Amino acid sequence: MNSIVKESAVNDGRGTLADGDQKFPISQGLLIAVEGMDGSGKSTQAMLLFNWIRALGLPVHHTEWNSSPVVAAATKAGKDSKRLKPQTFHLIHAADFADRWSKQIEPMLEVGGIVICDRYKFTAMARDGARGVEREIIESNYSFAREPDITLYFDIPPEIGYDRIVKGRPTLKYYEAGLDMGWTFDPFESYKILQSKIKAIYDGLVEDERIVRVDALGTVTEVQSRVRTLIKQYVDIEKIQPIDENDRMAEMIRMSSFDWGTLEEGQ
Repeated sequence: MNSIVKESAVNDGRGTLADGDQKFPISQGLLIAVEGMDGSGKSTQAMLLFNWIRALGLPVHHTEWNSSPVVAAATKAGKDSKRLKPQTFHLIHAADFADRWSKQIEPMLEVGGIVICDRYKFTAMARDGARGVEREIIESNYSFAREPDITLYFDIPPEIGYDRIVKGRPTLKYYEAGLDMGWTFDPFESYKILQSKIKAIYDGLVEDERIVRVDALGTVTEVQSRVRTLIKQYVDIEKIQPIDENDRMAEMIRMSSFDWGTLEEGQ
């Protein structure tokens, strides 16, 4: 498969790509990761990106963090009982990701499709790292997954993200607020502490040239325009093969709503 990632792929930190001489070949498919602080609007932008690529007739799948039905019951039980320690929380999310990797992400890439991941291993690095889990442990537990071809980091000032999240809410969830860490009994103050730690880790990760900072301030339309400009600048979309409408697998992928588990059971 020819490289579909363009040569000008060096992050200049302003949500654009500076000229560079490095090309990142893609063996199979295109993996796009979307990252950002709570309240950055990244999930909305990820879905808009998914809809745009699908409208182009290209094979694309969208998957969200912590969405595996296999792990859902354990996650809920742990949260409800408030017995999840940072290491356990980390391992549950790693198991969730591993399940989605093997059933959704990797199969899609193997047939040459596009996968948009609403949060990737960088979320674990930021969130679990903020809770004290060692970086080496996090990287080891996610080492089975390949690096994204491009990661879009939706960047906003922490105070704006905070205002978006807490607006109109009488309280915050226990783990969402970081109350499990014992920094303070005030959920809103605890949330600020947690988010400041997460932001610091994210900012460090942006030093990686494959992580592109996107200015997430502005209207939904304005931010999506920036996203599409970056994707066009970074990726040769025209080199991705359109869907063969006669291909059953490709059609199910295009719809991106089928049950991968059901498909596996039928094989």
